[in-house]
Amino acid sequence: MEGPSGLLIKPDRGAVVSIRPVKRIVEAQPVVEGAGVKLRRAFGFGATDEFDPFLLFDDFRNEDPSAYEAGFPWHPHRGIETITYVLAGTVDHGDSLGNTGKLGAGDVQWMTAGRGILHQEMPKGDPSGRMHGFQLWANLPASAKMTEPRYQDVTSADIPEVTEDDGTRARVICGSFWGERGPVDGIAADPRYLDVWVPPGTRRTLQVETGRHGFAYVFEGTGTFRDASEPRSVRDEDGNIVTLPLEQTGNRSLVLFDRGDEITVQAGDEGIRFLLVSGRPIQEPVAWAGPIVMNTQEQLKQAYSELRNGTFIQPG
Repeated sequence: MEGPSGLLIKPDRGAVVSIRPVKRIVEAQPVVEGAGVKLRRAFGFGATDEFDPFLLFDDFRNEDPSAYEAGFPWHPHRGIETITYVLAGTVDHGDSLGNTGKLGAGDVQWMTAGRGILHQEMPKGDPSGRMHGFQLWANLPASAKMTEPRYQDVTSADIPEVTEDDGTRARVICGSFWGERGPVDGIAADPRYLDVWVPPGTRRTLQVETGRHGFAYVFEGTGTFRDASEPRSVRDEDGNIVTLPLEQTGNRSLVLFDRGDEITVQAGDEGIRFLLVSGRPIQEPVAWAGPIVMNTQEQLKQAYSELRNGTFIQPG
């Protein structure tokens, strides 16, 4: 039952929840990063308030090996966490601490850069040449920016997947959802990171806790996230009643939500698959240049000075 102003009354709980309205929908834009990798960026290197605690989101799906094989050679990070989710192909990685590994299809790496790390990420396509994946950057609060670097490498088999009666599926990478908890833990912003599939024609409401910033990134199919209402009927100039279709959101579209308790998605004819990401805002000053994010310009200058004089990597 729907109440005024987007409120949804749930008799079984005796509670009133609010459906999050959509602030805006943006298309991921082409950029070139690393040694010449062509990817799409949904947000990053701009104002951070609306996405806090998240800083950047890149979609590096490509089916042309020449567009990604140069990879991301050695580069630094400090003050952030990077989250890499691979859908197809592999990513070889190594760092200044001597860690090496390979991410395959369905795997996740959550890297906490902390006080500083140098690493490289080198993508390789599957037998068909496909390299599909995403990278999200999350900010660290001042109290955690100079902590010891660490990795959480998670294989696809260790990520729980829940399927509801209507066929909606969710892979729970981080946070709790539908009775499952993702394998990534100990993250400062207490984020939730889900990979959600909603079947064709299905309407689904998903909880996103109040007080968190949240967004969805669509990468398969189409659907609408506009609000909890059905398509609106109006009269045309001849007095006939016509139905206005809701705006469809498709591949490589990011949906930024306003405040509320839940989001509603109506899947299109092909179904819809999207990442649903939310986190608790850190609400601290951001001083950002390239792969290093601190709280003040002085801290940023110090980090780059250490990088130049060889003291960036600090012992435990």
